[in-house]
Amino acid sequence: MSRNSAQSRSGGLDDLPGDLMMWVLIVSELLVFGAGLAAFLAVRITDPVGFAEAKAVLHPALAGTNTIVLITSGFFAARAVALRLLERRRAARWCLVAAMALGCVFVAIKTYEYVDLAGQGFSTETHPFFTFYYLLTGFHAVHVLAGILILALVAWKDTPRNMEVGTAFWHMVDLVWVLLFPVIYLLA
Repeated sequence: MSRNSAQSRSGGLDDLPGDLMMWVLIVSELLVFGAGLAAFLAVRITDPVGFAEAKAVLHPALAGTNTIVLITSGFFAARAVALRLLERRRAARWCLVAAMALGCVFVAIKTYEYVDLAGQGFSTETHPFFTFYYLLTGFHAVHVLAGILILALVAWKDTPRNMEVGTAFWHMVDLVWVLLFPVIYLLA
């Protein structure tokens, strides 16, 4: 078997955009968030009324807005990769700036939500719901901040490969929020 025929049939990991180590990070982060959501749901089963009462003080409209913000930022990140592959570097960078700006909007809205809830006296000690709420959404917010930094680095060193790697991380951040939002804010 020739080397070229072996390469053409390899598929799998060779077909992933970007870098294998970023995919290892993404999968491990998804597993961590998945474990957190599973724990949230398991504890919720033991106190559905308490979880429903605690959830009632959240801001689902703000969380819905944040969902739209992150999905839109993901569009701009994906658009940046497409533009960079077309050698439209300036436009690609502006799309990354738009994605980063929307990431900042997400963090600002989430910060407002935290400050408001804390002002009402809701902390990690109030109820297990809030322990999970602050843990899961806070961990996610840290990932948003990391993603903003990664996108800034990618805009600076804007090779097509770097853009694929950086935006893969950003899309993981989007995906996690799309899972967190309904479970934490909408689940009855």
